Amino acid sequence: MLTLTQALYDQIVAHSRADHPDEACGVVAGPAGTGRAERFIPMLNAARSPTFYEFDSGDLLKLYREMDDRDEEPVIIYHSHTATEAYPSRTDLTYANEPGAHYVLVSTADTDEAGPFQFRSYRIVDGEITEEDVEVVEAY
Repeated sequence: MLTLTQALYDQIVAHSRADHPDEACGVVAGPAGTGRAERFIPMLNAARSPTFYEFDSGDLLKLYREMDDRDEEPVIIYHSHTATEAYPSRTDLTYANEPGAHYVLVSTADTDEAGPFQFRSYRIVDGEITEEDVEVVEAY
């Protein structure tokens, strides 16, 4: 199960909506080994595309060095889908190379008539997709 604060949830949704119609992407880092999502890090979608996201390689290298210096790891890796449901695509599977991370997808399309967005979380390990529950809390 993914547990995150209301503030982090709101930041991820706001970033996804702000970058629409392009896909948004980013990371939420936390202390290594804890699984606690704490530091919101919105990233630039270098592809600037409504159907694809790509972290800028220089920005990503800088981020991983910074996380290493702070003894952090990526707890959540998120991006948005602008026209489809919040479910990992084949392309998403090829980029899922952090087996310990929660992969959050936010759909900014109303694909299920349940409202203007979907917020879903997955574990992706060796190409296997497992959806998990999301618990939003006020604070840890």
